[in-house]
Amino acid sequence: MNSKHLPLLAALVAVVLWSAAFVGIRAAGRSFSPGPLALGRLALGSVLLGALALSRPTIRPTRRELALLVLAGLLWFGVYQVLLNEAERRVDAGTASMLVLIAPIFIVALAAVFLKERTTPNLLLGGALAFAGVVVIGLATSSRSASLLGVILCLAAALASAIGMVAEKPVLNRIAALQATWTCCLVGALFCLPYAPQLVREWRVAPPSGIAWLLFLGVFPTSIAFTTWAYALARGSAGGLAATAYLVPPLTIVLSWLILGEVPGLIAVLGGALCLVGVAIARKAPAVTASAAAAPSVPPARRP
Repeated sequence: MNSKHLPLLAALVAVVLWSAAFVGIRAAGRSFSPGPLALGRLALGSVLLGALALSRPTIRPTRRELALLVLAGLLWFGVYQVLLNEAERRVDAGTASMLVLIAPIFIVALAAVFLKERTTPNLLLGGALAFAGVVVIGLATSSRSASLLGVILCLAAALASAIGMVAEKPVLNRIAALQATWTCCLVGALFCLPYAPQLVREWRVAPPSGIAWLLFLGVFPTSIAFTTWAYALARGSAGGLAATAYLVPPLTIVLSWLILGEVPGLIAVLGGALCLVGVAIARKAPAVTASAAAAPSVPPARRP
């Protein structure tokens, strides 16, 4: 395979695994609380990624790079995971994936505020459409207060991931993707460490299926997907990576239907489609030069 296609292939691997992660979180959430579930997958990911990272030459990060990695680890790996796990106790996997995918709107907004990038008509129109989509999803779930809270938690998770992605991007100019991902995962695990006693209690009574889903989340969406995405983020084009993120909601909806028998309501799907259109329009804005390369995990992530 031509090496120029490797970043896109790496991004596609991450997208498929992250789509499955929304389903895995929903399934594992039946056996584990949000905090312990986040700690379990991040701890496993830290061990696996650490074994790989320490077997290769590493680069000592500068103070600025370390600070950015800590910020990314706290928000994208720690806060994001806990918030998303909590949200998916209230909304189905497909709805969660659609809401988390509006992270690019937050990214371009952060670039406009902190990087002084020009706000363009595309950004304003796209942001308005994405916001309208969120309102539609909110109205679709407003009959259940728990679901409405889940929508809010998904938005908070998307904001946390957006800040984390913007923080990680400059570090990847010098630090290898594997080393950066392991550092962030370790920081996220340390952030979730207070949940350790609860994780032990829930692990003892969890059914084999719940433990299997937790292990799946730690090995595949955490260890493999975050590494392949960081590789793509450091080498791929912003446009190519951005396009792959739009595959997350439809893949998640299909997987959720096949595995869990869950699908979002029609109105929620229409709201999600409006969100995706808004994100697509906002990404056409030329002001996204510094941050567009930090394409979302949506999900998100992490992104889940």
